[in-house]
Amino acid sequence: MIEHRPFSSLGRANHGWLDARHHFSFADYFNPTRMNWGRLRVWNDDTIQPRAGFPPHPHRDMEIITYVRSGAITHEDSMGNRGRTAAGDVQVMSAGSGVRHSEYNLEDEPTTLFQIWIEPDRSGGEPSWGAREFPTADRAGSWSVLASGHDDDDALPIRADARILGATISEGDELTYPLEPGRHAYLVLATGAADVNGVRLDARDAVAVRDEPALTIKGLKGPVEIVLADTL
Repeated sequence: MIEHRPFSSLGRANHGWLDARHHFSFADYFNPTRMNWGRLRVWNDDTIQPRAGFPPHPHRDMEIITYVRSGAITHEDSMGNRGRTAAGDVQVMSAGSGVRHSEYNLEDEPTTLFQIWIEPDRSGGEPSWGAREFPTADRAGSWSVLASGHDDDDALPIRADARILGATISEGDELTYPLEPGRHAYLVLATGAADVNGVRLDARDAVAVRDEPALTIKGLKGPVEIVLADTL
């Protein structure tokens, strides 16, 4: 089963400083057919204007992964963490029993990012935050595990039976990803165009996939930058 979700079909909330597209029901956007995909609950495609951002606000019992596509985001939280995550890199916050944080674009250019929320395996626990550089050159033609609830070297840890992966391919190249039975895959193109199991995706389109033995991604227009969630 593979369902194409074009960028034009996503929910939208434009607040001026923030132009947000919602893959799933979020805030004032409600679509009963798009509540979640397995444990994946939120995938927001955000554009944040310079010197603007989210003031301090609370979260709990959610794994929150931020994939920065351009610009940079600066994080600060009630645990005392502060850090800047730039384009191509990733930050993860395990909200656990509760945390407050803010995220601001302190740059002189807009920041674009994907923010991904995954339901944890268990509620509660101490909150945590971390960030890592993931150079896109290291992902050329292969998958890099960016965040994981498994024992994946170099991946940022999350508290869920899930992986967030990234890859880049060129026009004419092909990449596969095996899917285990019972898993849910959600794949979004950050840039480029590709054929995914016979479905054409353009930049910022998505496919929701289950009950397929594998994903086969063929580059149609490069560079193709891919972000993939694999969850229960």
